[in-house]
Amino acid sequence: MAESSTWFAADVATFGDRLAGARETAGLSQEDLAQRLGVRLTTLQAWEEDLAEPRGNRLQMLAGMLNVSLRWLLTAEGDGLEAPAGEATPTPDAAAAALADLARLQGRAVALAAEIAAVERRLRPLLRAEG
Repeated sequence: MAESSTWFAADVATFGDRLAGARETAGLSQEDLAQRLGVRLTTLQAWEEDLAEPRGNRLQMLAGMLNVSLRWLLTAEGDGLEAPAGEATPTPDAAAAALADLARLQGRAVALAAEIAAVERRLRPLLRAEG
């Protein structure tokens, strides 16, 4: 599958991801698009965060304003966006590597927190003695 067709694919991106990507590609802020649609900013944000879904009439307006097909917005099939320039297509290997990095960083954070706690335990008696 080509990079441009997999970037926003249904198994990689949600409706909200496709909506946000199309909005950004159109050069619109969330505020601009919400105003053009006649909805509250919080409504548009909920759509992009997949916390709510627009009604049919708003879906049609979104597709037209963002120059993508309604089918693409809903299913990732049909006329939509190309992959962002300079960005690789997300892959399971990349996700696994990112999760491994996250686990490594979490381990370092736990060790750092323990070290901070040890320094704090040494510092408390010293501060009490001064006080």
